[in-house]
Amino acid sequence: MKALVGLGNPGPLYALSRHNLGHMLAEFCAAKRGVKLSPGRGEFLAGAAGELWIVKTTCYMNLSGTAVRQFLEESGLSSSDILVAYDDAALPFGKLRLRLTGSHGGHRGMESVIYCLGTEDVPRLRMGIGPRPDGIPLRDFVLSRFSEEEMELIPRFLELAARCVDAWLADPARAPGVCGGYSLENGRNG
Repeated sequence: MKALVGLGNPGPLYALSRHNLGHMLAEFCAAKRGVKLSPGRGEFLAGAAGELWIVKTTCYMNLSGTAVRQFLEESGLSSSDILVAYDDAALPFGKLRLRLTGSHGGHRGMESVIYCLGTEDVPRLRMGIGPRPDGIPLRDFVLSRFSEEEMELIPRFLELAARCVDAWLADPARAPGVCGGYSLENGRNG
């Protein structure tokens, strides 16, 4: 078994914010695979389809590590068996980057995951939401909603991200190279 873990903030206030792109991907993949997400024994919702668990955290972003650790304890999976999906303001909107290990890169949710799991060896799918406009604090930017133009592109973006999830499931070692070129900007869609 493997798991896609979407990070975000709970509740309707944040549902369409940039910071909830990981949640959006979890919901998209669950709908695509016909999976119902149900409460787990912790701060997450989860459901399985075949060899894939789909997980959506229910805590605030900065506490994501606790939810991820709780899911791993309940499922018996290891940190290398999960793909953590989250927004990244350092990448342009529509760009995807999959890595099998690395630092948190300033993302508080991923920082919490690395801290709680005690390892940087956690596969992650960074989903670009940038660039951040000059003069807008990062916190305000990530908690803001997508523009109407961006919202029109979100379904295509989520489809590209879902293809990265599929590439990771098929061959984790090759997935970073496969997904490296996935971007709305260049039109590559696998």
